[in-house]
Amino acid sequence: MTSLNTDRATGAGIAATPRSLYRALALAEMATWTLLILGMVLKYALKVGDWPVQVAGMVHGVVFVSYAVTAALVGVNQHWPLGRIVGAVATAVVPYATYPFDRWLERRGHLEGGWRRERTDDPRDSSWASGVLRALLAHPVALAAGLAVAVAAIVAVLLFLGPPTQWGR
Repeated sequence: MTSLNTDRATGAGIAATPRSLYRALALAEMATWTLLILGMVLKYALKVGDWPVQVAGMVHGVVFVSYAVTAALVGVNQHWPLGRIVGAVATAVVPYATYPFDRWLERRGHLEGGWRRERTDDPRDSSWASGVLRALLAHPVALAAGLAVAVAAIVAVLLFLGPPTQWGR
């Protein structure tokens, strides 16, 4: 369930909390694993051709990159250490691991709170990453567009590189 996270001074809002955005992408990442596995069953067991894996693979790839970008964004917002952000991204490599990790984060309070649009007395708010985050959160439409462009660019580079099994050949 999403709630409007509104800035009291400007009235501007972001439609999702860090928790709801992260959870939505964790669940989407799991769903696309299911699509990819079904695509492989169709390709290899039912011999319907390559198209199921190509379609499901593209959907999964876009959601995987979106999840990774979201994990980084939420991680910076929540003051996660780099290892936790990397751990969140790594869970997307293992089928169905994103949601249990999401639950682990929630049980430990790592998804509590809203978007940090203002600097606080917390010394972590003086980092360059927190400053960039606050600047981006001040313009949520531009942030969403920038994230979409970043995801598209990353996916384009990955498509150019080809399947991971062929990297380094």
